[in-house]
Amino acid sequence: MNSILKFKNCFLLLFILLISCTDKKVVKIETDFCSKIQRNDSMTISKELEDIKPLMQDKTGVYVLEDGSGSMVARAWLTEYAEKTIDIQYFIFSTDNVGLIACDYLVRAADRGIKVRVLVDDIMVNAKASDILIFNSHKNISVKIYNPGVNLGKNIFQKIGKFATNFVSANQRMHNKTFIVDDQVVITGGRNIANEYFDYDHEYNFRDRDILLLGKESKSVKESFETFWNSELSEDVTNVIKDEPENLNDENRFDKLHEYACNPENFWPQVRKRIENLPETFDAIKNSGDLIWLDDVYFISDLPGKNDKPHSLFGGGISTSALVDLVNNAKSSIDIQTPYLITSKTSQDLFEDAIKRGVKIRILTNSLASTDNVEAFSSYQSDRETLLKTGVRVFEFKPDAEERKKIMTGELQEELEYTPIFGLHAKSMVIDGKTTVIGTFNLDPRSANLNTECIVVVDSEKISEGVLKGMEIEFQPENSWETTLDFNPDSEVSNYKRLKTWTRKVLPKAIL
Repeated sequence: MNSILKFKNCFLLLFILLISCTDKKVVKIETDFCSKIQRNDSMTISKELEDIKPLMQDKTGVYVLEDGSGSMVARAWLTEYAEKTIDIQYFIFSTDNVGLIACDYLVRAADRGIKVRVLVDDIMVNAKASDILIFNSHKNISVKIYNPGVNLGKNIFQKIGKFATNFVSANQRMHNKTFIVDDQVVITGGRNIANEYFDYDHEYNFRDRDILLLGKESKSVKESFETFWNSELSEDVTNVIKDEPENLNDENRFDKLHEYACNPENFWPQVRKRIENLPETFDAIKNSGDLIWLDDVYFISDLPGKNDKPHSLFGGGISTSALVDLVNNAKSSIDIQTPYLITSKTSQDLFEDAIKRGVKIRILTNSLASTDNVEAFSSYQSDRETLLKTGVRVFEFKPDAEERKKIMTGELQEELEYTPIFGLHAKSMVIDGKTTVIGTFNLDPRSANLNTECIVVVDSEKISEGVLKGMEIEFQPENSWETTLDFNPDSEVSNYKRLKTWTRKVLPKAIL
């Protein structure tokens, strides 16, 4: 067991070192675009919400964000027209194209007096320490790091020490993803802040899903954020990173960030158009017919330090219990999308019991050809036959799924001479065609027992119908393979990737 843990430690440390290297593209500056993308009107969230204010008192408005660019523009609109606060909680916040533009929007909001708070998990922070401190130096911006000690401000020996001396604690990560504006509008779901979650990456993009909430249930999301923000596991970034950059107090320290975000070459053409039309964004959502007002919407989140017991990897959590209850109460059908599908004897029995009650279960997950995580796939591969024998139908996403043409950024597909891999990242479930779950929870032991997760449970046939419509498309042969006891699509990849996957079988399932 010790040799396995040492191998896992080395793998994680190598992964951390690899993701810390970024290469920024230098592009010429065209300041003309700034006048188009920066607000020059008197619009505010309050004014835009005025006509639906009575509904927001006792109900929750629900709108599902399916495509990446639309989800990105919704965040941009909320940032531009916020009046008081923006609270952000993410597992990954990269300083790539999308991340830099997002940072610029936040800085400009802070310049208007908006109080911005950002909470990010330590293990996946993909930014220079100096850049984070400069961002945090704005008088209206505060940054905290969740469960530090494995990445920021540590050398390789300190990182090894964290995993060697407190392995469980080092693996307890904050996987929550919430974006809260003025305590009344929320975006949560599967997307982190990085190119690949918004259809911008040149090599690999995710099929993902977010949900926008207005009104009543946004209060629960805010309460959860405050709990994490005030937790002893969340530390001010200035306590985590000790070395201050020389230009920390330079009055022009944000100029390069503004110049980058004002350069139209850093936006795909149709995204530039959507940014220019930003004032109409929220009206389009309100008038779409897809914004549904409901009584029964529930935001469920784990607490900081979930399953915080020494040497314990099997404690479950609030989100885990909620999902188990939903499966146990299913009457006719369960349709699931999860990027990682690592089942235990407990979850296999849970599904088998449902099937014996007459419940039909379908799960769409990544194939070996589409996955970004061969470690997780290796464990799924080992238990795939056992899962299939329970009666669950399993589908594996194609890396060139036809659906990508509708969802991915169009100009990206037209400009490149090759097709970026399209992987599944949506974490969603539809039960009996009337209850929808959208959130951060992967169907694996890490989400069940280690990471803090959050989900939104929506009781609405109309919302379920819309989400299930997208799922049905992705279950089709042009988008996925159906895996059976007689067939799997593992041979669609190179021998090298298959060998790489096989070598990962030494890793313990509990931490994947």
